[in-house]
Amino acid sequence: MDSWRLPDSDTKRAALAAQYGRDGYALLDAIYAPGAPGWLGELPAVDTLRQIWIQQYYRTIGAGGQVIARRETDVHGLPPGRFLLISPYDLDARYSIKRGHGWAGYKVHFTESCDGGQDAAGCDLPNLITNVATTEATVPDASMTEPIHQQLQVKDLLPARHLLDSGYPSAPLLVCIRRDFGVQLVTPLLADQSAQAKAGAGYDKTSFVIDFDTHQATCPQGAVNSTWHDSVQNGRPAIVVTFAASTCRPCPVRTDCTKAATSRRHLTLQPREIHEAQATARAEQTTQQWKNEYKTRAGVEGTMHQAVTATGTRHARYLGIDKTRLEHNLAAAAINLIRLDAYLTGKPLDRGRTTHLARLDFTLAA
Repeated sequence: MDSWRLPDSDTKRAALAAQYGRDGYALLDAIYAPGAPGWLGELPAVDTLRQIWIQQYYRTIGAGGQVIARRETDVHGLPPGRFLLISPYDLDARYSIKRGHGWAGYKVHFTESCDGGQDAAGCDLPNLITNVATTEATVPDASMTEPIHQQLQVKDLLPARHLLDSGYPSAPLLVCIRRDFGVQLVTPLLADQSAQAKAGAGYDKTSFVIDFDTHQATCPQGAVNSTWHDSVQNGRPAIVVTFAASTCRPCPVRTDCTKAATSRRHLTLQPREIHEAQATARAEQTTQQWKNEYKTRAGVEGTMHQAVTATGTRHARYLGIDKTRLEHNLAAAAINLIRLDAYLTGKPLDRGRTTHLARLDFTLAA
């Protein structure tokens, strides 16, 4: 059975899917019936069928008998992506979407050296892959930042400064990685998502002077807060700062600070160490020096391209995350061997992709 042989109309397809559901539940009911052999229910294939049918079908038993229908996301809901089985053959594979591109399977994280320097003859030393981490496709990049550094620490390969994609950091991780591993993360932090920051007008958090020692916040008009108390938001510690309503309501620039007609301005701050680390990182990433250093991270995109074209990393050859993880490590080892061979034999590295316009020769234009 494949999509080319399914009925043309949506109505007939829905009816066929419902029939599959009834057949599957009839089989499961027979397997788990009191008189059936007990070992039947212990078969891996049966357990897989049971999980998939629970996830994909909605069964109710009422006065009119049993009703079995395909689950609809808007009506019955589906399990979270990290639990939703997408293949009866590979129970570890998951479906995910990133930057509008969806795929089924896994996610691989490569770490490579980027400051190899030069040898005695003045030749550039090759950049080598130092770590490979394989996860289900639904695992967020940020949740792998600490495990990747743990793996590098075990190998004694921790860098002093680690250039990362913007999906890996957070303000707490800047502090955590520096404290636990002695590594400075060089990565763009997401911008402030407040209404003032998004609009590029008005008073965002950076417009306020925060003094953690005295528990005082001063607004651009010189007014100070009325309350300062610790809180927990989304399971994380936070500090809530509030200004008095009697101060905010008559303020001449109130509309630059808040759009609320009657309430006062509130600030939600992270703990001091995290707040200061975030402010410092956001300030640094606007400097030309930081931008020049971060350009080096683009080299890992070439590594991903090499992994795809030379070893076929985009398509897993085996089933299960353990075998896929082994495949990714073998691919990384192959890439390192290719680079070492190119270095030892004096073969120049391939150039990165350039546009047709960049390849044009304008030397004769004068």
